[in-house]
Parts: sequence; C-alpha cells; structure tokens
Amino acid sequence: ARPEILDQQLRALLQVSPLQRCRILLPMVTEVDELLHIRQRVDALCLELGINQRPEIGVMIEVPAAALQAEQLAEHADFLSIGTNDLSQYTLAMHPALLRLIAMTCEGAAVHKRWVGVCGALASDPLATPVLIGLGVTELSVSPVQIGEIKDRVRQLHEAECQRLARDLLKLSSAAAVRHACHQHWPLR
Repeated sequence: ARPEILDQQLRALLQVSPLQRCRILLPMVTEVDELLHIRQRVDALCLELGINQRPEIGVMIEVPAAALQAEQLAEHADFLSIGTNDLSQYTLAMHPALLRLIAMTCEGAAVHKRWVGVCGALASDPLATPVLIGLGVTELSVSPVQIGEIKDRVRQLHEAECQRLARDLLKLSSAAAVRHACHQHWPLR
C-alpha cells in the first residue's frame, strides 16, 4: 500500500553488515505474488545500491492460506517460518488441525529443500518440541529463558521416533488427545 515506505525499510535492511547474516521475514503473506513483488524490489534495490548479494527472504506462515500454499511459496522463498500464535487463532494450539497445517508447510518446503522454523508460544513449549521435530521443523525460535530446557529436550530425542509418533498425532480428534499422547510418549522431566 505504501511502496515508498517498503523501499525505505528494505534499503535499511540491505545496509546490515555483514549482509549474509541478515534474513528478511515477510509477515501476513497470503499469496505467492506478494513474495515475488518483494523479491523484485530487493533485487532492484540491490542493483541500485551496488550490492551483489542479497539476504535470505522468508515467509511467515501465519494464516491458513499460506500453509495451504507452502509448496508454492517455498519455490520462491529461502525459508518458511510458522507463526503459531497467529496460525493457532484459527485452531487450538496442539490441535490436530494446526499440526496438519504445520505438516503441510514442512512438506511443501521440503519439496524445494527449504528449512522451516517455528516461532510463537508453541516453539517454546517443551511438550511440543518432539512433535514439531517429527513434523519436519528444523528451527525453533524460543524465548530466551527456555533455550536451555528446549536444547536439552532436543538432545534427548530421536528424529525417526518423533516422525513416526507425530504422524500418529495427526489422526487424533482433539487437542486434549494430542497433549495426552505427548505426555505418554515424551514425558516432561
């Protein structure tokens, strides 16, 4: 809606040093054309500024439309990040429907060998850690106070077991059933 402000923000991001450490995460994307537009603007600004590298550009998967188009978005994005707070406002946290959206996002990203991160409350929930790993999530954006706990949790998990059990969770009928199964399979210490 305000292209001059967008360009101003993108120019500022392109001044980050070192630029290869910068990642641009686009919020509230609902269609591929929005991502393509930003890519075009970044490429044009890089040319204008004489920059021969560009930062990774990712899409925040926080609306169901984005989760359902994850494969198409992953074709043009460098990474996807699932915003579970916003995505779960359409469902309940740890509800099988939300887990299916996360699984679909991971599957779509995998087609194009893209990584998927999760941010929001679910990423910091140690009960959810094995489920997210099992669904294909490769990065968790965790609240600072829980980094140690989540890292310890990840070290104790076996990816193949997480994958097998996470797929079973998708078949359950409620968030309560998912939480119960998680407590059974991966008890918190």
